[in-house]
Amino acid sequence: MFPSDQRILERLGERLRLARQRRRFSTELVAARARISRTTLYRAEKGSAAISMGVYLRILAVYGLEGDLDLIASDDRLGRDLQDAGMKSRGRSS
Repeated sequence: MFPSDQRILERLGERLRLARQRRRFSTELVAARARISRTTLYRAEKGSAAISMGVYLRILAVYGLEGDLDLIASDDRLGRDLQDAGMKSRGRSS
């Protein structure tokens, strides 16, 4: 994994930890509600790349933040620009 990718995961983990602390939820409570072990929660809060998206989703759901996953890649400007460029070039060659 690239160091920049690891930093992104670490920032996510930090935001999860802060969300838990702001709600004054214990690690035991979050782990139980997310149906994961405290060790898994700890690893998620550290930004471990081994944690599955499903686990991150369950943790976010405990905080009422599961809708945030809908925001990931929702505004794919580059992809749309590439798609539009491909359509324009195909239109000319026909």
